[in-house]
Amino acid sequence: MAEQFVIADPHLSQLSMVTFAGQDGRPLRPWGRVDRDMSPQERERRTAEMDEAMVERWNAVVPATGAKVYVLGDVVMKKAALPILARLNGKKKLIKGNHDILKLKDYAPYFYDIAAYRIMDGLVMSHIPIHEESLKERWSANVHGHLHDGRVMMPSPSPDLENVLNPRYLCVSVEHTDYAPISMDEVRKRIADQQGL
Repeated sequence: MAEQFVIADPHLSQLSMVTFAGQDGRPLRPWGRVDRDMSPQERERRTAEMDEAMVERWNAVVPATGAKVYVLGDVVMKKAALPILARLNGKKKLIKGNHDILKLKDYAPYFYDIAAYRIMDGLVMSHIPIHEESLKERWSANVHGHLHDGRVMMPSPSPDLENVLNPRYLCVSVEHTDYAPISMDEVRKRIADQQGL
């Protein structure tokens, strides 16, 4: 069986990814915040630096042959950025995200399949986290993206404490995976650790 990996929210070539701050106010991505005063050339350089670093990180993890990568949405927003996908190792399946707005024919050269979600080994893989009622006893967890540096939380058992991580959700946005795909074995390990198994 081919090695399997998952990643979400690469947002390749998207300038706003190097301008956004995370929930703690720090740059969302390690390539630094782009200031409004910055020249268009410097903005372009920072975005290209992010793309190149993410291609390097991806290819350092995913073997050149014999691997499948599930991309859980928001791969690129501009059609001009699609050719970057040809440089990424692995046979790729796109689980469409809210920013994957191009025509299917535009994505087809880079993905062997395109879907709204994927069910595998008791896991539901989607871009946006599914409603907890949809999980119930049917699936063990939801592997998702969309939240970037956020996580799906739930009320703490103690009213004096803040919300706690919902152990049935695993966010694999690049901000949680060191900007590279992670193996499905790592996904299962993280879920088991969250669920205390």
